[in-house]
Amino acid sequence: MSGHAVVRVLLAVAVALLAQETVVLDVRLGGMSPDIMFLLPIAAGVVAGPVEGAAVGFVAGFAADLLTPTPLGLSALVGTVVGFGVGAISGSLVREVRGLPTVVALGASAVAVMLYAVLGAVLGESQFLHVNLALVVVVVAVPNALLAGPTVRLMRWALTSPDERSVAGGMR
Repeated sequence: MSGHAVVRVLLAVAVALLAQETVVLDVRLGGMSPDIMFLLPIAAGVVAGPVEGAAVGFVAGFAADLLTPTPLGLSALVGTVVGFGVGAISGSLVREVRGLPTVVALGASAVAVMLYAVLGAVLGESQFLHVNLALVVVVVAVPNALLAGPTVRLMRWALTSPDERSVAGGMR
């Protein structure tokens, strides 16, 4: 990842974190809020592969960890695993099939929520398993699926050079 890409990724994470903490937290569905921070590594994995997905997952997760009262590093770990997994599994297929990033975001967000709950319980936060986990999965996964398109475009801007973006844009 180039120096310019690092700066763009940090800017994207900052904007997403600001949106998460100001706008998204006010959206309540069943008493719970969506979590768009898991969407960044998913989109990065789709756009640039497993290494970049993991890197963005760590940065986005760590930034989210700084503002939540959960164990420090839990969101970073989950973001890293999910970003890497999406990048490794999706490969070029997601980049070539229109609409598939939405489906990937839905499934990967659901996996991220469940992984977060299980790892949180392992780390002593047993209340993560006592909430209505199915409702949390829906509240996080559905908005993330709806926001997948714009987030993939954001990560494409952040992680690729202008030349690569013009080639990728010409292929669609």
